[in-house]
Amino acid sequence: MGRKPYTEGLGLEALGVSLTLPLPQGQIQVNERFETNVAGIYAIGDVIPGPMLAHRADKEAIAVAEILADQAGHVNYSVIPSVIYTNPEIASVGLSEEEAKAQGIAYHVGKFSFSANSRAKACGDSDGWVVLSQAATDHVLRTHILGPDAGTLIGEAALAQEFGASAEDIARTVHAHPTLNEALKEAAWAVSGQGI
Repeated sequence: MGRKPYTEGLGLEALGVSLTLPLPQGQIQVNERFETNVAGIYAIGDVIPGPMLAHRADKEAIAVAEILADQAGHVNYSVIPSVIYTNPEIASVGLSEEEAKAQGIAYHVGKFSFSANSRAKACGDSDGWVVLSQAATDHVLRTHILGPDAGTLIGEAALAQEFGASAEDIARTVHAHPTLNEALKEAAWAVSGQGI
């Protein structure tokens, strides 16, 4: 269905704020501190380049507030999850296989099907799987989830990646039973060939 930045009618031209393209398609150009080319004007979210996600804009808003308070104000874009709210849901976080290959990163993959997850089976929603890839350095690179409640489950993977966890760290973390996120645990075990 497409999205476009809502920058038209904001008076940006009159202020001299630089855009990536002319209005109405243009987005506001910012530096790593979310500053525009005009002193004192900051921009975040859908009006700047990047994925148009509400949770990304929320994180950027916090970062700008921290920057204005003379704090670090950082956004780790590599761990912002993407979710497609379909049935089944699709969610992912981290580098794609193509990006990992382009960067010359060796990785291992573990996969687990929701058809073997007791909670998914009990709920009658066991289509889909979790795929987790880990770099040779033991850091989780990417998690893909296709299946029930993927948009919620991806949060655990994003947290793991934010803190540099390995697949083994996820696998050895106790997960309540029966829960859907046990599928993430099992995919993590599968990276080393130890899955059920």
